[in-house]
Amino acid sequence: MLRILIRSSLRTNFPAASALHTSSVEWAARKGTREKAKKKKIKVEVKKVGFIPHNQRNKDKLLTAVVNKHVDDSWKQIPLDDVYVGRYYRWKVYPFREAVESHRETHHPTMYNVPNANLDVHIELNMVAEKKTRHIDNFYRIVKIDHSFSQGVDRQIIVFTKTKESAKEAMQAGATIAGGAELIRDVQNGEVQLSDYQYVLAHPEVLPELVTLRGLMKKKFPNPKNGSLGVDIPSMVQHFKNGIEYSAIRDENQRDFGLITTTIGSLNMDIDHLEKNLISVLKDVDSVRPKRDGKFITRVLLKSSPSSEQFKIDPFLYVNETYEKFVAKEDNEAEVKDEEAQAVQ
Repeated sequence: MLRILIRSSLRTNFPAASALHTSSVEWAARKGTREKAKKKKIKVEVKKVGFIPHNQRNKDKLLTAVVNKHVDDSWKQIPLDDVYVGRYYRWKVYPFREAVESHRETHHPTMYNVPNANLDVHIELNMVAEKKTRHIDNFYRIVKIDHSFSQGVDRQIIVFTKTKESAKEAMQAGATIAGGAELIRDVQNGEVQLSDYQYVLAHPEVLPELVTLRGLMKKKFPNPKNGSLGVDIPSMVQHFKNGIEYSAIRDENQRDFGLITTTIGSLNMDIDHLEKNLISVLKDVDSVRPKRDGKFITRVLLKSSPSSEQFKIDPFLYVNETYEKFVAKEDNEAEVKDEEAQAVQ
């Protein structure tokens, strides 16, 4: 009887062996999960770098910034003899005519034999802005000159104007293509690509229709400040067709030093014409001078390859050496008057 009671109690208190689930189930992983897991297992090689003392970190960058590119030799003596060790004395300042004649001597057919070589001007700038802790950004400009020369480039210019007479004048002045509403439609339809043209010029009368192309033009959109918007279309075309292009580039390691290198003509040109082109460039550079004390243009050299000679000239014969407030005020008033006169016309 006792055995029967024990068996019955065991059956009621413990489940049957068949009710226990012992088999393992492998649920399918989501797509990509296993691939991600494999990628995590890939070991990334980390190159160990030994300890570098603080005074040796970025040593290469520090070495490049040690030499000051602004050359100030005003504390040196003026040479009295014809032969002297250059590094102990001031650079000789040449009159413009003498500098050009010196280059002509080395480029004579009996020497380098390149009498029509380009005459390059090397302009050094102090890029400190109005606030001493800030610096001027790089800038690009094109200068109108009175005496054009072959620069070895064919600039493509598109002109938007309202009248056929004005478009004809633009083409005669050297524009690649000129037109009005029809030309605007061709640009919208993709028949004319704005990317094929370096410069976009326009007459103020066509601006209402031209606004539809602002998104395509972006920075090329005509602007009176850079001379691409105005009423004298032939003069504008000649400005951008034959003008001197230049860029002011700030040094990466010395942020207060900027450099402009451009060509003002060829050695076989008239010296007076070369000097006038130089004056145009210097005055244009001086027009973006920051409103602060001190020099903006610090040094100007004349060069002509393949010769390595460089002649220092005095730029302050043509532009002011330091910023003058009353001169800037007069210039601003003159610009305002010019803009008002153009608006009336």
